[in-house]
Amino acid sequence: MNARSQQPVAVLVHGGFVDGSGWQGVYDLLKLDGYRVSVVQNPTLSLQDDVAATRRVIDAQDGPVVLVGHSYGGAVITEAGTHQKVAALVYIAAFAPDAGESVSTLIADPPPGAPVPPILPPQDGFLLLDRDKFPASFAGDLPVEQATFMADSQLPWGLQALEGSITEPAWRSKPSWYLLATDDRMIPPPAQRTMAERAGSTIIDSPGSHAVYLSHPGAVAALIHEAASAVAPATSQRV
Repeated sequence: MNARSQQPVAVLVHGGFVDGSGWQGVYDLLKLDGYRVSVVQNPTLSLQDDVAATRRVIDAQDGPVVLVGHSYGGAVITEAGTHQKVAALVYIAAFAPDAGESVSTLIADPPPGAPVPPILPPQDGFLLLDRDKFPASFAGDLPVEQATFMADSQLPWGLQALEGSITEPAWRSKPSWYLLATDDRMIPPPAQRTMAERAGSTIIDSPGSHAVYLSHPGAVAALIHEAASAVAPATSQRV
């Protein structure tokens, strides 16, 4: 097997309300460093569908995979990451559920004083964020024009995705890393830390809103490189 096929491949999984295009800044930095990168486009209809979409992308890779998830994407990689090609998990301001948990159960009882995501009542089985509150809640450190565009281009998030339960959490058998966004107003930073510590993740604190993958792509790419170097140090050197 050639050296290229032994080099880790980064597979990037987006969260709810957004699509995979938000990864471009991280994608560009990883490509500059010589990584092969694939971006999953989840339909976010159900956790089962999104796990299947992610596993199809993993199946297509010819090397070990560093599987990266943002927000709800953390639930997806927790379930999909048991795939034999996955060498490491990287959570970016993400949910890291345990067996039997879902995003829905994890957000059911926010601590007193924690910011509450401005999720509107479901319509036809789908959720959206209040567009006027979206910038401050999801993307407070992005230019207002960019945050407003994100609010107006939201991908409806299916209730079945929110409520999908984990069967076998990959973090119990795979090494994991966690970027904790210290200014997050969607997933409270203390909740992020609790999940990351439970998973035994290597934790890196970073300034940034919930959209930290957009506002601080360098920090995200650096953590992915750290994970890749740890699981395949001989083949993941920067180019």
